[in-house]
Amino acid sequence: MAYASDIRAQGAQKAGTLSFFETLKAKIARQMLIRETVKELNALSGRELADLGMHRSQIMGVAIAAANERYGAL
Repeated sequence: MAYASDIRAQGAQKAGTLSFFETLKAKIARQMLIRETVKELNALSGRELADLGMHRSQIMGVAIAAANERYGAL
């Protein structure tokens, strides 16, 4: 019985490792999207941001919301 549980645990560990790397990949992609969005919005002038209905103080929140919409809140 103990031997069968050990085999099962090893299989679960491999699946957990794969899941870990998939989660890490998603977190990195999410962070890159946030960084790119902030960079692009910071490049806009105050007038251009106003045309979008935004203020400069909202840039980080908008970037995080965009990442959450695409990847979900991690």
